[in-house]
Amino acid sequence: MLKLEELKIFLDEKADQYNRPDFIEHDPIQIPHRFSLKQDIEIAGFLAATISWGNRKAIIKSAEKMLEIMGNSPYDFVMNYSEKDLQEIQGKSIHRTFNGEDFAYFIRQFNRIYKENENLEDLFTVNDPETNFLHAIERFRSRFLGVEKHRSHKHVSSPYKNSSTKRIIMFLRWMVRKDRRGVDFGIWENIDQKHLSIPLDVHTGNISRKLGLISRTQNDWKTVEELDLIIRKLDETDPAKYDFALFGLGVTKEII
Repeated sequence: MLKLEELKIFLDEKADQYNRPDFIEHDPIQIPHRFSLKQDIEIAGFLAATISWGNRKAIIKSAEKMLEIMGNSPYDFVMNYSEKDLQEIQGKSIHRTFNGEDFAYFIRQFNRIYKENENLEDLFTVNDPETNFLHAIERFRSRFLGVEKHRSHKHVSSPYKNSSTKRIIMFLRWMVRKDRRGVDFGIWENIDQKHLSIPLDVHTGNISRKLGLISRTQNDWKTVEELDLIIRKLDETDPAKYDFALFGLGVTKEII
């Protein structure tokens, strides 16, 4: 097992290797990279992150389908859609269990949120003395989903139910991390990247266990917090950069 200092050198090197613009081409982050308007980036990013499970090519294709439906102007569409537009969307298939009904529901919620807020950042504020996004995600969830029960609620995971909320944490990395490497956007000014966690899925979970970063066997919120403890020792100002390292090691199967 590598010592902490050796682990840091190794993971810093891997993070540097994968945190480059050519990473974008094969990753769902390419979807929000097609836009420059903040709200377009947020909406395209949130939708792409929401459907990020399964094959990456299929995720990108499904996200492109959503962009096409919105006329490649997500914010404009969200603010100016007609009921007829939403009725047409409801019958479409989008991505696996995320269907047209879910997509139409998300559009309605975005419309309501953007009428009340200039952007999504304020909905994810981390308050003192919070150190991660546990409560912020839950606050966002209740604001975004509202009180009325709907099938779409399952697509926005809850850390209070011990979900790792991988897709929201990935979206947060995209919006919050500022490092001028050209991959993450860093367009949210008031949220400190030190609060970010690693998006935990099968691959990052397995690599983390092989490296001895975590001991828990489930990929749940408790494991996210276990991983937080060690990656913040490696870099307390930018812990989420290690997502690139763990992801890259998972894709290349360098650690078997």
